[in-house]
Amino acid sequence: MNHYGVIMAGGGGTRFWPLSRQKKPKQLLNLTGSDLMVNEAVDRMAAVIGKSNIFIVTSELQAPDMTVATAGRVFPMNILAEPCARNTATCIGYCAMEILKKYGDGVMVITPADHYIKNTAALTDAFKKAILTAEEQDKLITIGLKPSFASTAFGYIKCGGTTQSGIHQVLGFKEKPDAQTAQQYLESGEYLWNSGMFIWKASLILEKLKAYAPDIYADLEKIGNAMNTPDEQAVLHEVYPQIRKLSIDYAVMEPSASMGDVLVIPCDCGWNDVGSWDMMDVLHRKDENGNVLLGDAAVIDVKGSVVYSSKRAVTALGVDNVIIVETDDAVMVCAKDRAQDVKLIVDALVQKGRNELL
Repeated sequence: MNHYGVIMAGGGGTRFWPLSRQKKPKQLLNLTGSDLMVNEAVDRMAAVIGKSNIFIVTSELQAPDMTVATAGRVFPMNILAEPCARNTATCIGYCAMEILKKYGDGVMVITPADHYIKNTAALTDAFKKAILTAEEQDKLITIGLKPSFASTAFGYIKCGGTTQSGIHQVLGFKEKPDAQTAQQYLESGEYLWNSGMFIWKASLILEKLKAYAPDIYADLEKIGNAMNTPDEQAVLHEVYPQIRKLSIDYAVMEPSASMGDVLVIPCDCGWNDVGSWDMMDVLHRKDENGNVLLGDAAVIDVKGSVVYSSKRAVTALGVDNVIIVETDDAVMVCAKDRAQDVKLIVDALVQKGRNELL
């Protein structure tokens, strides 16, 4: 059976403003100091999937830069450009339809483009086990991450009984919990973090969309019927913006789990979604005062802070637990415990019509 790698790379990464912008979001940034995040994701996928079968789904706005950034790693024809963002159910369904109509059915391995993985070998092993399982069973498979602390920032998966191969049935998906609930999840040993990584046959996910989100499937079918014809792009641009926004978790995973059709493979791979500036200490070593200093940055009597300089010297004195980011056209300062709210700055700029800063 064919194997396909699918990397979802259409997000805006607004929590990393002002470094992250609409045309150059988080996945097109080098936050680790090694390579662009999308290229690191492609290289991880290449350990499991042949280069010719790796696809990237991104936005039309980002597609030209994505093509340049991944040159030599991903074939340009395998970069699928969404006319607009319609959440993960449509993103995944669109790619599944592309694969089924143009290349033939097979197992899809789906990951986000902007996650950090410390132990790539562990993730590779989990993917290989998931691929074999997906070939043998008509099940939806996800990767569950062993929680290292009681996080309130991640969704959780409740695990049921396990097989001899260490694969669990999924009993349910849980939203981001409060601190007390997260601690209970951690102590119970019955929960894993929801990674947003999935493995299944292209035909199977389309069947599930047809069953549980028939309106979304109907629109994807219209697009699929136009594939390999001169009208493909016209139909895509006509239909895609009308599709209902819905995540793959709500559209398919939750109802499928209630029917016993979802499996989870636990994985301890040093994962982090690096969702905001306060997570930079996952990627970079802290100094003796717990600071992460990147670029031309110098601090005195500063603790627990992140200071990022793009070009100009950035200095700080006598402040703790702050984030300071400098780029060519903007400086952002916020309390470290408000890092998740940086997107509110972007929202405010949108309202003010400051498009040049977006």
